[in-house]
Amino acid sequence: MRKLFCFLLLSFCAALVSLAGGFTTVEGCVHVPTSWGDGDSFRVRFPDGTEHTIRLYGADTLEDTVRTESDARRLRAQRRYFGISNYGGSPQASIELAKAMGEAATRQVNLWLQSPFTVHTTFADARGSPRYPRIYAFVTTSEGEDLATLLVREGRARAFGVYRSTPDGMTHHDYREQLRDAELIAARKGKGIWAYTDWESFSRERSEQRREDLEFQIAMGRATPTELLNLNTAEVEELVRIPGIGEVTARAILEARPFDAVDQLTRVRGIGQARLAQLQGWLTLE
Repeated sequence: MRKLFCFLLLSFCAALVSLAGGFTTVEGCVHVPTSWGDGDSFRVRFPDGTEHTIRLYGADTLEDTVRTESDARRLRAQRRYFGISNYGGSPQASIELAKAMGEAATRQVNLWLQSPFTVHTTFADARGSPRYPRIYAFVTTSEGEDLATLLVREGRARAFGVYRSTPDGMTHHDYREQLRDAELIAARKGKGIWAYTDWESFSRERSEQRREDLEFQIAMGRATPTELLNLNTAEVEELVRIPGIGEVTARAILEARPFDAVDQLTRVRGIGQARLAQLQGWLTLE
């Protein structure tokens, strides 16, 4: 009887480690292979048997499947980011390369997650398919490595997306810079997708993407929101519709989440008391 009690106690402690800093830290998670998962968004099973689809903070792998116009637009942005739009002399060759690198990232993540790993999450909504709602999370491999950093360091992903403070206390700003440094080193070494970068057209490709992004935001941002936006769940595309919020500020807001009160927006760089007063009428935590 004593042995059984000890076993159950150890199992519980191994499964649910802490709730520090708003995070639930769960050890002993396993990867659940699916037909739709990729390198930065995949299914996991917790030790209690529940399953969740997680989206990594800070890393964005290339799309390996294009099902919608949004997927195609995202893949084009990724190709331009890595400077491979002209690979092979045709869009088709570039797209095939990008998809192949996305598939390679997925396979690599499957290998890294063969052994039980640790998930750190606040269960923040990461959107996704209605069938498979996602939560943002950090993943620590069985070797003690941050999965997003591994992906970026090996040239399997770009340092891009939503950032936040880490479970061990690193600020969202420092975590973002850590990933950007890892990306710079991967590019310098020509690792992963960076091995195919056309450095002669690199700046031009990124410039084209920035111009298209700006035009899209102008078009989308003309109509102001018709209802209050939830500060902790609104996407960049929604936030930029608020007068006075551009893409840079919108992404900074996502990186600083979660908020306990709207007036905590002042911790976002560029938002002081005067600007906060202008924004409060558009935002809520309800």
